[in-house]
Amino acid sequence: MICVSEIQTKAPETFKTELQKMVYETLDKLNIPFERVDTDEAITMEDCIAIDDRLQMKMVKTLFLCNRQQTNFYLFITSGDKPFRSKEFSSALEISRVSFAPAELMENMLGTKIGAATVFSALLDKENKVRIVFDRDVLAEKYYGCSDGTTTGYMKIEAQKITRDFLTYVKHAPAVITV
Repeated sequence: MICVSEIQTKAPETFKTELQKMVYETLDKLNIPFERVDTDEAITMEDCIAIDDRLQMKMVKTLFLCNRQQTNFYLFITSGDKPFRSKEFSSALEISRVSFAPAELMENMLGTKIGAATVFSALLDKENKVRIVFDRDVLAEKYYGCSDGTTTGYMKIEAQKITRDFLTYVKHAPAVITV
């Protein structure tokens, strides 16, 4: 079981990545309140169970996907307990089959490593190369639980603040699918 800190409502004293710094600066700028915890490194959805318990919400699963040619990229945000099925995802978007993007591309494009994929990477995607796709079930939840761009920082934010305020600010119009 991983160690999870007490809930905090302010940004960390020091930042581990440039993306993490941008996340908290942007939330402050947009006046989006959050609750957050610091943890041991959490990579799997099983690691997130203790985080969910502490923050009283459900962590999303965020997957970085691409087509075979690595020319089309997708950040798919779904419920943590749902298995990913490439065929269903591709069919819902009416696109060719996708697979997981390589770790190097994830680091270069999203500014994160495996286990830290987050909607906040849209801050780095100024050219809208990554299409953000939500599973409808995620948007049915009141709260959105996700990484702050690291594998040791997780937060809880009202789901509407992500879709309405944050994504509008970064000029990303998400697709919403049912899988």
